[in-house]
Amino acid sequence: LILFEQHEHTLYQIERELRPQLMGTGLVPSLCSIMETTRVGKLLQQHQVETVYHAAAYKHVPLVEMNPLEGLHNNVLGTKSLLEAVQFYLPQSFVFVSTDKAVRPTNVMGSSKRMAELLVQDASRRWPECRWTMVRFGNVLDSSGSVIPLFREQLRLGQPLTVTHPEITRYFMSIGEAVRLVIQAGAMAQGGEVFLLDMGQPVKIAELARQMIELSGYVPDRDVPIQFTGL
Repeated sequence: LILFEQHEHTLYQIERELRPQLMGTGLVPSLCSIMETTRVGKLLQQHQVETVYHAAAYKHVPLVEMNPLEGLHNNVLGTKSLLEAVQFYLPQSFVFVSTDKAVRPTNVMGSSKRMAELLVQDASRRWPECRWTMVRFGNVLDSSGSVIPLFREQLRLGQPLTVTHPEITRYFMSIGEAVRLVIQAGAMAQGGEVFLLDMGQPVKIAELARQMIELSGYVPDRDVPIQFTGL
């Protein structure tokens, strides 16, 4: 299992978490960027990689909106660079982790992920000996950048909980559900498909904020206000 990551502390954390659970399994922490085409190619060749899960991307919508060139560089050109490395040492399967924001995108992050999807679809036509597939899903509960860690931090600091709009909704799934469905989609793929995961019913973010306030032992709008910041 090769852990490919450009952020040192993140790689250290996941390697430390997995090491005790994977006794007897080769675990290779690789500190590198997907832009390093030669390095990626050497890893694929050296370890005879069978499956690639490509999840490297900037995913925080407002930050990418404020830094559009860096978002496009990482999400689009990063994917292009990775595909250039993969084509020389084709694995059995390649799974691209995308987002529901790639559907009729309204922001730079969604647009960049849609462009990356098109690159992967092009690869599936050019190199059919590898099974290429894409998986789209929505917000993963308690993941980096999701609203739950933000609400938890705001509650800890005694700040109002910030929500963009009273009627805004999001689809949510747990980290475990997301992981299982990505692996399942990779196993089901014939080549070139885009899998859309059933996210259930959308959740109102304002209602989620009220529930978190109540679960913390407070009364919404009395003890802890909810502040609407605008879309």
